[in-house]
Parts: sequence; structure tokens; C-alpha cells
Amino acid sequence: MARIFQAKNVLCFVSVFFLVGNANAHWTLDNDSSTLSFVTVKADHVGEVHTFDRLSGNIEDDGGVEITIELASVNTLIDIRNERMQNMLFETNLFPQAVISGDIDLDAVTALGAGASQSMSVEFDLDVHGDSNSYTAEVMVTRTESGVVASTLKPIIVTADAHGLVTGVEALREVAGLPSISRAVPVSFTVVFDQGH
Repeated sequence: MARIFQAKNVLCFVSVFFLVGNANAHWTLDNDSSTLSFVTVKADHVGEVHTFDRLSGNIEDDGGVEITIELASVNTLIDIRNERMQNMLFETNLFPQAVISGDIDLDAVTALGAGASQSMSVEFDLDVHGDSNSYTAEVMVTRTESGVVASTLKPIIVTADAHGLVTGVEALREVAGLPSISRAVPVSFTVVFDQGH
């Protein structure tokens, strides 16, 4: 009987340990496994996909999420265009980073078993070029053995007007000799967070 009682105590301790481990989830963004892309349209109908190659971030114990985008890591696959975006659009000497901040329902995330997914609506603020605006993202959240993956279900439309980038867009248009560059860009991401990464 004593052994049975001890075994039950051990099982209870293990169960509580894992529950506490889930409740105190602190996850770090895995840059190598994450992607953030945006699409630009020039000359009315020429679309191109670009990425940012350096991301960092965390999900805190209270569900707070922060992702930092290094704007100098913009990758258009053309070096001179990268430099123009850095210097003329983002002005990375003054505004080196963009920051995404928001909150997720951490209880819902930690309740998922490994491999299980759930769609969520996530409200967040995007601070770019000194201007912050609020957005809502529809994302699919998938639990992994060591963390969580979040991917956009629909692109998020970000406009130059909302972040003080209109002058930069016009400067890019003029230097490239283009008739137009769209001021609205669809943004998509897949971000991977690992516990203890």
C-alpha cells in the first residue's frame, strides 16, 4: 500500500512539473527557421517578393510577444536595391529596427498537444520608421515538441502612409525611373519559437 501511495505521489509530482513547465513557457525566436516576406508592385503590374533575413524575438510567460526586424537585412536579391531600401526608404542609420509587439492566448497555446494546430486572431502593433500602428493577423499556431510555430493565414496589408514611408517610396521610384511603386504591401510570415533556444 505504501508503495502504491508513493507511486501516486511521484505521478502527481511529474504531472504538476509538466503543467508548470507549460505555464512558464518562455520561447525564443529561431531566426534560421523563420521567414518574413513582403511583396512590392512596380510599374502597375510587376510584382516581386522580398524578405528580411534577421529576426529576433520572444514569447514571455504572460503571453507577451515581441519580434524585432533588422531593417538592414532586407533582401531583394539585388545589392543596389537593398542599399537603396536601407538608405532611402527605411533610413536604417536613424531607424535600424522595426518592432512587432502584441499578446497571444498562452493558455490556448500550451493546451495544444505536439503537432496540434489552432487558428487565432492576434492583435499587434508595428513600429516602423518611428510610426506605430495597430494590425490584426489571422494566424495558424502549431505546437511542437519544444515550442510553437505561427504562420499567417492571410497576408497583412501594410501601407507606406501609415509609417511615414511615402517620401522614401517616391525617392525609390524616381531613382529607378519607374512610373509607379505601390504604397501598400502584403506581408506574410512564419515564425518559429523554441523553448530554451
